[in-house]
Amino acid sequence: MNNQDVARVLEQLATMLEIDGANPFRVRAYREGGRIVGSLPQPVATLAAEAGALEALKGIGKDLAQKIRDLVASGSTELFDELKLRIPLEVVALTELQGLGPKRVQTLMTELKVKDRATLEAAAKAGKLRDLPGFGEKVEQNVLKALATAEQSSGRMLMAGAWGVAHELLARVKAVKGVHHAELAGSFRRRRETIGDLDVLATGGRAETVMEVFVTHPDVVDVLGRGDTKSSVRLRNGLQVDLRHVPDASFGAALLYFTGSKAHNIELRKRAIDKGWSLNEYGLTKGERTIAGRTEEEIYQALGLAWIPPELRESNGELELAAAGKLPKLIELDDIRGDLHMHSTRSDGKDTLEAMVKAARDRGLEYVAITEHSKVLPMTRGFDDARVAKSVAEIEAVRRAVPGIEVLHGLEVDILGDGSLDLGDEALGLLDWVVISLHTRLGMERDEMTSRVLRALDHPAVAAMGHPTARRIGQRDAVAIDLDAVFERAAARGVAMELSAQPDRTDLDDVNARRAAALGCSFVIDTDAHATSQLELMRYGVFTARRAGLSKNAILNTMPFAKLEERLAKRRTATPGKGVAPSKLAVPKAAKSKAGKPKAAGRAKSAAPTRKRSAK
Repeated sequence: MNNQDVARVLEQLATMLEIDGANPFRVRAYREGGRIVGSLPQPVATLAAEAGALEALKGIGKDLAQKIRDLVASGSTELFDELKLRIPLEVVALTELQGLGPKRVQTLMTELKVKDRATLEAAAKAGKLRDLPGFGEKVEQNVLKALATAEQSSGRMLMAGAWGVAHELLARVKAVKGVHHAELAGSFRRRRETIGDLDVLATGGRAETVMEVFVTHPDVVDVLGRGDTKSSVRLRNGLQVDLRHVPDASFGAALLYFTGSKAHNIELRKRAIDKGWSLNEYGLTKGERTIAGRTEEEIYQALGLAWIPPELRESNGELELAAAGKLPKLIELDDIRGDLHMHSTRSDGKDTLEAMVKAARDRGLEYVAITEHSKVLPMTRGFDDARVAKSVAEIEAVRRAVPGIEVLHGLEVDILGDGSLDLGDEALGLLDWVVISLHTRLGMERDEMTSRVLRALDHPAVAAMGHPTARRIGQRDAVAIDLDAVFERAAARGVAMELSAQPDRTDLDDVNARRAAALGCSFVIDTDAHATSQLELMRYGVFTARRAGLSKNAILNTMPFAKLEERLAKRRTATPGKGVAPSKLAVPKAAKSKAGKPKAAGRAKSAAPTRKRSAK
């Protein structure tokens, strides 16, 4: 088992124990163990093989360490096997549905003998949930909606869930003696947020050896088929992977074909047919003569097109842009200079303020915004006005403690039901960066929700809107809202739309991000990290931006810090809005130089002295 496999089982164990009514401290220990293993920078198997190495990790005791060793060695533990007999994994999966935590699932098991999604759906449709303690008709309806959402995502996996093992498989194939090329294809290469399966293409080497190496990967639990040019396997995480061994002369054609999308390929074939040619996975041909096929680039060139990045291959006008030489220069991960949405242990994060800032600096970021939650969510230990005032000194302290990176004092402020913000204007005036988000009352009617959000966008303190539709892939649909109206108001107010890099959000999605861009919005790509390990998730937000056709100029956190701060200063003193007068929400005095202009920021690598801000 790799790190993510072990972490997943520990999380499942924690949920099983909670359903079973175990001691809360024991439950918490397994959840924390899963978090620790999932964030390890080295393979957990390496630590498991070294005496005392697991026990040396903070939060991992002797008993838990042994469970981890069992998982690494055999894929299971005695406790896991025992609990599965009473609480099947199908029941554990129910806790992932919106509105169903372990306590409610325990009630469903006890009172209605629910054992999987099918029995839950039958009970909900029969109206049996509403009379259970702690449920009611509203919960029953929400469960039915959550089941419908889950059904739409059935059989698909978050790309992030496949990322690690996909690249392990690719590296394994590339390492085979004689292999010339190997690439991942399919919707994974197009960076879709979810994938149904995984395609791997390879050329060179002995096909028999390549297939043997592929089907004997440690994560393979079932060989579905094995041949001279194609093998199919199922991995431990349920993902089906197909490997195809193709000739060098056809590699580009095969990569193009198996990357897709189907609609993109159809348009390419039409273009070939118009020239009297044929295009398939073997090459671009005219009769018996091969025109191109070794690389994608030569096929596109022969068809009169610039090479099209895989993320854009969705039949959304990309061929016309490629023919005219007008394809956008898409944002790259290396273009990101800052992360403007993250949490620490001061609210619901798992790592300290200093640890989060250090980790961001060590990843090469120039700046961050620390954005704890506001008070409406008590389970997150959200900030009220007094806590924000206290936070000013904490942010200043971390600026001194961690040189080489700029730290903005921010907050993720909830949009209340009437569109007001979950923080007073005086407290908002102490902040450098305000992200507004929807976390509560997500079932409002479309018009009411739209008015709510528009009012919040009008507040002059607001810099960005976090995960704007509040969706959770496979768990919760997007809220009902007039997004065009939201995008137009955000563009008019200078409020950036967030592209969340959290894999189960990636919200806005690429379709809505395209629409927002067309209506004049700017964007930020944020991790919404709750632990240092989540800072690496930034790639998934960048993938969404690329699929939306965005260049770095559309993304605020590709700016050098001095330019970002200048933009913030201008926006907060010029936006009329309907909230507090801009003069009351000016950028804190110490954020400006004596000349009244924003200070230039040192790059993260320079370890320049940090700026000092006043609480005034």
